[in-house]
Amino acid sequence: MEYDWGMRNNSISPVKRSKAEARSNYNRLSRWYDGLAASEAKYRRMGVAALAVQPGESVLEIGFGTGGCLPDLAWQVGTAGFVCGIDLSDGMAAVARERLSAANLTDRVALTLGDAAYTPFGEGCFDAIFTSFTLELFDTPDITRVLGECQRILRPAGRLAVVALVKAAQPNLAERVYEWFHAKMPVAVDCRPILAQSALRETGFEIDRVISTKMWGLPVEVIVGRT
Repeated sequence: MEYDWGMRNNSISPVKRSKAEARSNYNRLSRWYDGLAASEAKYRRMGVAALAVQPGESVLEIGFGTGGCLPDLAWQVGTAGFVCGIDLSDGMAAVARERLSAANLTDRVALTLGDAAYTPFGEGCFDAIFTSFTLELFDTPDITRVLGECQRILRPAGRLAVVALVKAAQPNLAERVYEWFHAKMPVAVDCRPILAQSALRETGFEIDRVISTKMWGLPVEVIVGRT
């Protein structure tokens, strides 16, 4: 089933770069990405905390990037649990593997290269899924597919935590400027604000908790939903 939430009044900007272009760009940036995206770390930590991972759980991170959140997730699941990650960029994955190796956590985390709109995981594999500043990298039809995959691979009453730039009802100056750059430089600025809560609800998630905040004047939400 297709949903029209992202097309309401053409309010959500399209993603104009291809996935191949995205992979190439993130591969190129992978060694410097932590510095470039340092401002996102605070919000990622908020998302991990909101997910409230428990010892022994199975957790997936969609768009793990350089692996900044993977050690925290691995420590939280403990030796009885496990963490998986899926990301499009092999350059990012290489940095993430180095981080896990340095933390002696390679035995608790399995990384997969792939498209989260078409995951290789079986039904009901995970207790929880985490994704931060990733859902809005997908074009609108693929957001529906990604969330549909989350529904499929989560167990009953499974949890999904999403950290995302969100579209305000009345965009402020920072958001308007940001979206201008997104339109003019679709490969370099491929993230754009979305209607994250609506997307979750219309793909069958029940919203448990929402934390609203801002990053450089851009609205950000930490959303926890359940299947």
